[in-house]
Amino acid sequence: MKKILIIFIVLCGVKSFSQGLLINSIKIQGNKKTKTSFILKITKAKQGMVLDSLALEEDIRRLKRLPSVSHADFQVLDFQDNSYDVLYTIKENLTIIPSVNIYTTNNDEFAYRVGINEFNLFGQNIAIGGFYQYDIYSSYTINFRAPYLFGKHFGIALNHQNLTTQEPLYFDDSTANYRYNNTSYEAVGLYEINLKNRIELGINFFSESYSFKFGDENLNIPQEFEVDKILYKTSYEYADLDYFYYFIAGFRSVSNFQYVTSKDSNISDFLIWYSDFYYYQRIGKKGNWANKLRLGLSSNENSPFAPFTLDNNINIRGVGNEIDRGTGAIIINTEYRHTLFEKNWFVLQGNTFVDAGTWRNPGGEFTDFTSSENIRIYPGFGLRFIHKNIYNAIFRIDYGFGITKNATNGFVIGIGQYF
Repeated sequence: MKKILIIFIVLCGVKSFSQGLLINSIKIQGNKKTKTSFILKITKAKQGMVLDSLALEEDIRRLKRLPSVSHADFQVLDFQDNSYDVLYTIKENLTIIPSVNIYTTNNDEFAYRVGINEFNLFGQNIAIGGFYQYDIYSSYTINFRAPYLFGKHFGIALNHQNLTTQEPLYFDDSTANYRYNNTSYEAVGLYEINLKNRIELGINFFSESYSFKFGDENLNIPQEFEVDKILYKTSYEYADLDYFYYFIAGFRSVSNFQYVTSKDSNISDFLIWYSDFYYYQRIGKKGNWANKLRLGLSSNENSPFAPFTLDNNINIRGVGNEIDRGTGAIIINTEYRHTLFEKNWFVLQGNTFVDAGTWRNPGGEFTDFTSSENIRIYPGFGLRFIHKNIYNAIFRIDYGFGITKNATNGFVIGIGQYF
């Protein structure tokens, strides 16, 4: 076996030597479905370039973020005449994944979502899939995402959604329930600036309809309503994450800005902003501390269909299914994940968590964030059943119980970590 170069001469401070050390070839091993040509397209190191340890380490971090890769490493093999062969070793994930989400509360609410996704179509890490949801009414989505479709930096995403839910509207002591439908078609351009920074720019054409079902009929809102809208959106992501199989360390933030305009001149234009901040830390060999903070504000319309939703499957486990809405949100999720058992591909992980949040009422004031009526705190615990070699193959069961006013409790079951 050729000698493995463990310490690069090309480290900082020896520039005069590094100029003579070239990459003779780049070889890939371990990839069965993922195309070698795709890996060479997105990696930084190239044949004929000066050997650079930082570039190789960046390539490994990029590869480990791909859905098709569970783990990656590199070796530098001595060739001849101050040139070296670079070997990337890939451990692939299975990437055709079913998804299941089930959520209940002690109010006998029950909803589920089932779907299937392929995350490595044609060996190019193209994602395509969708889901069917039952939450009193039936809904579905179809999604396509190809971040490297037009080279190393440019891609596209296309999405279609037909979402129908029952929305409770609260006015003082009165309540009405509406059937809400949102049918949308979306196109998004994707641009990767570098390993840590990405931006997206898109447009969404959608139609909303509301139909009164039951409750107080004397509320000053129409019983039937339909409107066509256009949503312009942009987002910026910063990600400095390091993956070791199912463990994550580092920081990530995603900021989203949306502008909604309507074809109905009686409906005002609408602005939405929200940012998510994630922080992950390894605790010893078996622990992982995970945190998420969401801050969001929108135009403060006194509308029952405000954009920020309080929901089991989105932000606070055990609270119920779409139980309230607001024009502002502050949500904190923190949990400690600990590996209880690991053997070969299988991992059993336990977790304890606290989900907490508060909302600004539609048309309300910033003081709403401190109102006891709007604050929800839900501690809980759960289990994770993990397959290390299947992408996002984490079956989770969480039980959350409220400790604030009018609290509920319930199970939230799904695929993938909650955040």
